[in-house]
Amino acid sequence: MADSEISLARVSKRWGDTRAVDDISFEVPPHRFVVLLGPSGCGKSTTLRLIAGLEEVTAGKILIHGADVTALPPSSRRLSMVFQSYALFPHLSVAENIVFGLKVRRVASGARRERLNRVAALVGLSDLLERKPAQLSGGQRQRVALARAIIAEHPICLMDEPLSNLDARLRHDMRIEIHSLQRRLGMTVVYVTHDQVEAMSMADHIILMRDGRIEQEGEPDELYVRPVSTFAAGFIGTPPMNLLDLADGAAGAVISGSDGAAVLRGGGAGLKLGVRPEDIRLSDRAGVPAQLINAEYLGADTIVTARVGAQSLLVRVAGRVRVAEEQPACLGWRSADAHVFETRSGRRVEGREAITTEA
Repeated sequence: MADSEISLARVSKRWGDTRAVDDISFEVPPHRFVVLLGPSGCGKSTTLRLIAGLEEVTAGKILIHGADVTALPPSSRRLSMVFQSYALFPHLSVAENIVFGLKVRRVASGARRERLNRVAALVGLSDLLERKPAQLSGGQRQRVALARAIIAEHPICLMDEPLSNLDARLRHDMRIEIHSLQRRLGMTVVYVTHDQVEAMSMADHIILMRDGRIEQEGEPDELYVRPVSTFAAGFIGTPPMNLLDLADGAAGAVISGSDGAAVLRGGGAGLKLGVRPEDIRLSDRAGVPAQLINAEYLGADTIVTARVGAQSLLVRVAGRVRVAEEQPACLGWRSADAHVFETRSGRRVEGREAITTEA
């Protein structure tokens, strides 16, 4: 805990009978980019606001730099925050918006100018300092919000879905920019998003939340390669992992509704098989019999929809693939690419031997 910039110990937040954050604990080491990821209503933004001091903790402790800040106001926590809305003052210029916090803290005008010039150059706003927010694009406004957070020179920056109001191209550019700034400045960043692409591309460490609790945490490739539950498997990856109900077959577990090849040794009742679309191969020779239903061409690859029994799954294929309606095919994957989950609990099952179905 001594090496952590931020520590949460069994933190909960309740409003009446509603528990928005439910007994969560995690640590954020210095200079790391940590992402709180999850669907709307999972508690990620509330967790960020608890760290910031914008909400009161119902139970548990929050430590920053090793000091208990659970009861301290936001102004005493030495951190900056970038909100989902840019929260800019429309009547102030870009320069005045950026230095507003410094003026409130009565930083000398000479120091304000020096820090303004340095930060404006860092985020590419030097030529826009006299403009008002209404004269800026969405990406430029986001840079102003970032500059306002950076100029405070706090070691910790909290970001609450800062890119959600931008279009896809701008989000991509700003992801690169934020990540680059974080590394150059050595900041500790806690970043909230529902977008798993943002999380996977930016994070050193991801904390996946569900219903106020932590579902799984780890480095991005840990969550991708070894999801602990069907929820994690379905949330990480584009398209998400295929999850197929299994049934008992003569030679092992088979995909429910299919009389095709066994995919798992032993029984399959009460289990689900998970296979990522990019790990499945199309063949006309051997594998799990399927019918191809549709092909969605995306340029670099094609997402093919296939049906096995009554269940549908997606296959990612490089380049362009055309399929005829109800076209027969075989689906294959390596045993190492198969994941097994319990249907009732959704939790990962260890020790079950998958069968390679590739030709």
